[in-house]
Amino acid sequence: MSVMSSVMRGARRLVLLHPAGSSAPPLTCQHHRKFASKQVKGQRKEQKVREKVDKQEVEVRRGMTAAELAVAMNRDFAHLQEALQHLDALRPNMRLDEHCIKEAVTRSGMKFRFAKLSDDRERTNQDASRKPPAAPALLVPRPPVVTIMGHVDHGKTTLLDSLRKSQVAASEAGGITQHIGAFLVQLPTGEKITFLDTPGHAAFSAMRARGANATDIVVLVVAADDGVMNQTIESIEHAKRANVPVIVAVNKCDKPQADAQRVKQELLAHDVVCEEFGGDVQAIHVSALKGDNLLSLAEATVALAEVLELKADPSGAVEGVIIESRTDKGKGPVTTAIVQRGTLRRGTVLVAGKSWAKVRFLFDENGRAVAEAAPGTAVQVVGWKDLPPAGDEFLEVETEQRAREVVEWRSYEEEQQKLQEEQRAIELKQQLHLQEYREERAGLEHLSWRKRKSALYRAYKTRFATRQNEKTQQDELSLPIIIKGDVDGSVEAILGIVEGYDAQQQCDLEVLHFGIGDVSENDVNMAEAFGGSIYGFNVTASKPIQQLAAKRGVPLRLHSVIYKLIDELKDELGSKLPPGVIEVPVGEATVLAIFEVSVGKKKVPVAGCRVQKGQLDRRLKFRVIRGQDTVWEGSLAALKHHKDEVQTVKTGMDCGLSAVDNVAFSAGDVIMCFEERDVPQVTSWDPGF
Repeated sequence: MSVMSSVMRGARRLVLLHPAGSSAPPLTCQHHRKFASKQVKGQRKEQKVREKVDKQEVEVRRGMTAAELAVAMNRDFAHLQEALQHLDALRPNMRLDEHCIKEAVTRSGMKFRFAKLSDDRERTNQDASRKPPAAPALLVPRPPVVTIMGHVDHGKTTLLDSLRKSQVAASEAGGITQHIGAFLVQLPTGEKITFLDTPGHAAFSAMRARGANATDIVVLVVAADDGVMNQTIESIEHAKRANVPVIVAVNKCDKPQADAQRVKQELLAHDVVCEEFGGDVQAIHVSALKGDNLLSLAEATVALAEVLELKADPSGAVEGVIIESRTDKGKGPVTTAIVQRGTLRRGTVLVAGKSWAKVRFLFDENGRAVAEAAPGTAVQVVGWKDLPPAGDEFLEVETEQRAREVVEWRSYEEEQQKLQEEQRAIELKQQLHLQEYREERAGLEHLSWRKRKSALYRAYKTRFATRQNEKTQQDELSLPIIIKGDVDGSVEAILGIVEGYDAQQQCDLEVLHFGIGDVSENDVNMAEAFGGSIYGFNVTASKPIQQLAAKRGVPLRLHSVIYKLIDELKDELGSKLPPGVIEVPVGEATVLAIFEVSVGKKKVPVAGCRVQKGQLDRRLKFRVIRGQDTVWEGSLAALKHHKDEVQTVKTGMDCGLSAVDNVAFSAGDVIMCFEERDVPQVTSWDPGF
């Protein structure tokens, strides 16, 4: 109580000292105390502001190669290999799938963005094209371009030899033309004719088509003793498609069995109507070997050229077509071209396909340097940066910079077209996948989610259990090959033959690489890596390359005749196949009587026989034939002559034999003894020649 009263007295004393309404300062405490702060609900906690780092954005597209992705990321190829360590054999030209592209960009700390086709299409067209036709006043007559076509060994090249007094046919490998040859022939009357000699072999169909498309007149050579053959008919079809007039040269009329009238009648079946049958096709009887009537053929060609009124503008921009292309050791990429417009000179900048050239040298068919090439003439062009494919047209452009722009645009267009095709394929695959997905789940809609999940699990389990073993797929037979040729047309012909390969069920034929020029060390390295072979046509391999190929076990097969190359390819395909088994009859016997002998507690049937042909050998296989049916096949348990065990029984001898199996022999049965031998299999592929 005393404590409470003292407290109350103190309180009253404070009130009296500081009554209400007074301006005295409030009572303050001089002692400060720090309290621990506590997070109150609703109160924000101060956070450190993290600076946002802008990642580098990489524009990617589907189907990029590893080298293209490295350039887009502005990194070297070693960085890309480190980012994609799970890919064991990453090569610069390897195309990456979408997952690998995303993974490489993400692991490098970058962002990816797919290129849009719609934005790319807005680029300005920078392609070069042919100029409008020149004014008639600028046109001057030009030599006609004449293509010699026909079946193999009908005398096309010999005909040209007689016209230009040369010996080309004697130097050709195998006696057949395997390239397009271009020659300018000047007749005694002063007229000039540019001749193209095309191969007649079945493998060079594309070359014949190219010759027909670049020509003004086709001279169809048909042997009078042979008549119309396969390549003759094909040459007629090429001329019709190119809408080119035809002159028929009935060759080998000097032979005793020649029948020119039969040749012209056979041509009627293919809509080639000669003048004596009421048509407009000239038919000249010649002998290329003896030179008979060649002047009449030349006059007929010149007359037809005058009717066609062949003219060109020699002053305009150069235009023409590439007949053949090859790589020369001293000159680099070389093309054989026909000038169709303008005058081609040194220093002219040309564009053909995705390649361009600043002309350094011009050579004629004899290898002599020429200053210029007028319209209608054939010339060899040196100065190409890359080798253009045969059959492309070439155009003159103003400058080297303009040529680069054209080549870049054409490469870009090809790339965009490829992207669109890949996009269409992806969309089609997605649609098929979505359709399969919907069909798979259509029958499960009535089930609960648990039952649906169980049903899908069982379906997936069955599918993976019945999936073909990947190891079995890898054990399939295959033959990887590398093709090298002297000219673009030869490689084109070989690839055309290989493309018709139809025996994949026996052995898969895969073209690893193809190119123009001699066999190189890179070719040997690639063939060794993939276990393949190198096939060269009209090319060579240096001594060190041959030694390297032999050391590494790479087959190097060089040929100068195309059908011999294909024959060796067929032989190698056959050698990859497992050997086949054939049955070789050794002897034959007739069953005369049946009896049983006791062997232990068993009774074994024994056939008493007489050998009619050859001999019976116990170590070989036997077959029992009853009438037309085979009732047993297998091995013998015993073969006896009288009571002696023997290995063989010869013609005219009696014997007793018992089989390993329990066979019910019958009198009159024929017992045949045969041997199984392994023989090499032959591929079923037929290239057509």
